[in-house]
Amino acid sequence: ADSRLPTPVEGDGHVTREIPTVPTPRTDAAMAELRHGTVAAAAARASGSPAKRDAEAASASASSPFLSSPRGGGDGGKDGALRPPPPLHQRYPLPAAVRALLALEDPRSPSAPASYRILLAVLACAALGALVSAPSVWSRLNAPYLCRKDGIRLQCPGVSNSLWENPHAAATSWKPCAERRRDEISDLVPENETSGYIFIHAEGGLNQQRIAICNAVAIAKIMNATLILPVLKQDQIWKDQTKFEDIFDVDHFINYLKDDVRIVRDIPDWFTEKDELFTSIRRTVKNIPKYAPAQFYVDNVLPRIKEKKIMSIKPFVDRLGYDNVPMKINRLRCRVNYHALKFLPGIEEMADKLATRMRNRTGNVNPYMALHLRFEKGMVGLSFCDFAGTREEKAMMAEYRQKQWPRRFKNGSHLWSLALEKRKEGRCPLEPGEIGFILRAMGYTKETQIYVASGQVYGGNNRMAPLRNMFPNLVTKEDLASKEEIEHFKKHVTSLAALDFLVCLKSDVFVMTHGGNFAKLIIGFRRYMGRHRLKSIKPDKGLMSKFFGNPYMPWANFVEDVMITHQTRTGLPEATFPHYDLWENPLSHCMCRA
Repeated sequence: ADSRLPTPVEGDGHVTREIPTVPTPRTDAAMAELRHGTVAAAAARASGSPAKRDAEAASASASSPFLSSPRGGGDGGKDGALRPPPPLHQRYPLPAAVRALLALEDPRSPSAPASYRILLAVLACAALGALVSAPSVWSRLNAPYLCRKDGIRLQCPGVSNSLWENPHAAATSWKPCAERRRDEISDLVPENETSGYIFIHAEGGLNQQRIAICNAVAIAKIMNATLILPVLKQDQIWKDQTKFEDIFDVDHFINYLKDDVRIVRDIPDWFTEKDELFTSIRRTVKNIPKYAPAQFYVDNVLPRIKEKKIMSIKPFVDRLGYDNVPMKINRLRCRVNYHALKFLPGIEEMADKLATRMRNRTGNVNPYMALHLRFEKGMVGLSFCDFAGTREEKAMMAEYRQKQWPRRFKNGSHLWSLALEKRKEGRCPLEPGEIGFILRAMGYTKETQIYVASGQVYGGNNRMAPLRNMFPNLVTKEDLASKEEIEHFKKHVTSLAALDFLVCLKSDVFVMTHGGNFAKLIIGFRRYMGRHRLKSIKPDKGLMSKFFGNPYMPWANFVEDVMITHQTRTGLPEATFPHYDLWENPLSHCMCRA
């Protein structure tokens, strides 16, 4: 019968398997020795210390050829010493392909497994792909934040959920670069070598006059002529007689541009025919097409300036293009707009006070929104759009339009269909209540502080009531300033417009309700000077008209549509598109990668 080895006493740290043995004299001696060692170990455990018990147990196991090592490391050697445990790849065998790869076996060898050759080919393809795509990946990782047109939609890398700021990447990707560099060499010729003098009347309101001044500097550069300080022409609507020096810092304007264009304050004394400027055909260049290219001035205006020495240009509204003008000329226009044309210190200081008061109206420093509300009687009439109102209001507006624009009004029968078409196309000013709905859908609460830049709103308090109910904290410059402070600026209407311009420029969020030079220049300024960090919201009026025309749309759906539509309409970086004037988007011509 088979004899079996006894199991060691529990707790000694050894585990032995029952091994069937054949009785031999040698086996009997070993079993006797084992029994003796086990009994001795048990006695030691009963009386000795833990250290002594461990030592004796180890001695007993080492002297037996049948016991495994305490760690299961294998059989004893010839000298009775313990062998180390087997390596992991022996206990857990690896696939043949991996073993071949670790051994760097030649894949052409007949003994190399097919899976090894496949694995090596896959790794080689992956390495080659990574090498080829590395430049492209690096370029994408380092690409500046830039939105791109996809049809009529604007696709942006990422949008911000913040109500008050654009994404951080948008603010750190671009920087202004229209300033003249210190190391830039001037190419200005001496005064006696210029082509002659040009003189313009800057027409319209403040912002239209600003654009005309920028264009005047540009054409003076194109024709290598001396520019006489432009005259701000009295406008029929504004009825203002402000002079250049009443609103702008003349010394800064001339000195800043001294290396670009020669500018003089007045007509030279040697010229005795001053009365003929703008009145005599001999001294006036007329019929310049809108958005004319730079070459038109070189071919058609420059010869007359060289002949007459002094010429006036009339009219001068939008008489210089954008895509058909050299890049350096467009950059010069930005230099004039953003750096050379500065308001008088008194206007700047008052605007700073108004902006500070807006931020501290609640006792704490809070952000504020500036809303350019274009809903004056003149704008409503000129738009020829239809708005909510009583029959009496509509009859009075029809009479006003017929008086002001008789050729467009005719008998008024065609205006209804025209008004509907213009509203669908987004060409009508937003009413105060409509812009209120849009802002609430965007997430702005009734506690939002809003500065309203506007003339006299058509319809007065009744028209403003819906907006004021949604946003009670509506204020104007007259609410923020004392009568004494504001009285000083009432001498010139353009001074009041300049205050609105600067307070809107300094706001945390700017919102426009209709197009025009004011909103266009503000958005461009905030993109340029604020590096696209400041939000400038431009509502999609065409899409909004569809929403407002659906009385069954649930509020939740309206909110979702407004949020999705306006995610990218916040003044984010985008290329200056063809036929897209640089006043609203100066990026391509006047900004560089940061």
